[in-house]
Amino acid sequence: MSDKLLAVKDLHARVEDKEILHGLNLSLGKGEVHVILGPNGSGKSTLMNVLMGHPKYEVTAGRIDFEGESLLEKAPFERARAGLFLSIPGITLENMIRTAKQAVTGDKVKILPFRKELKAAMEELKMAPEYAQRYLNVGFSGGEKKRAEILQLLMLSPKLALLDETDSGLDVDAVQIVSQGVARFQQENPESSVLIITHNAKILEKLKVDRVHVLMEGQVIEEGGPELIEEINERGFAHLLNDEAAASAEK
Repeated sequence: MSDKLLAVKDLHARVEDKEILHGLNLSLGKGEVHVILGPNGSGKSTLMNVLMGHPKYEVTAGRIDFEGESLLEKAPFERARAGLFLSIPGITLENMIRTAKQAVTGDKVKILPFRKELKAAMEELKMAPEYAQRYLNVGFSGGEKKRAEILQLLMLSPKLALLDETDSGLDVDAVQIVSQGVARFQQENPESSVLIITHNAKILEKLKVDRVHVLMEGQVIEEGGPELIEEINERGFAHLLNDEAAASAEK
């Protein structure tokens, strides 16, 4: 079996009449942590939504293969069952996680052991126990929504976790807690992978980053190791566009 978990090839996607992804290519292996960087409007969140099968986004060309099989014909719940991390609004946090875990594993989830595991994970994320009985994200602050996202991640143990700016709007302490949660997921699930969008390198400090992809104007224009994060922090994104323009002019 191939170690390649996700392969995105020449992906074009649009919302209504506006194309946002213009031939995007990206691949990710099993057990790897990949980071997506890019300025606002570059297509980062669109990529995540397309991977999860959000009906608002239309794929007009290209492929998305997950463990060698196309995702494009699969509904969002089928993608979650295949191993992609996906949260579902409209039910209590506890019931959502228990139902999703049962759907993914195919095994009946016994309530008492499940609640014990849920309680321990919530304590680690410093979440009050009563949040388990709230409807998903209803009445949650921005930081609580992000912690709830990591709680789902820890409880469901997906093959591929798609994290879209999980650190957004968090204070320093909350970023530390979320970072520890993602690191724990990585340690407990060495075969699972993480694809994370972030503007804050702090969340990456406890993670072993394998690859960094820089998106601009709906395409991956630069790839490299974790050292690329420092380069972007120091020089920004503009120099990459300048380098790309110069390379195109030479051809």
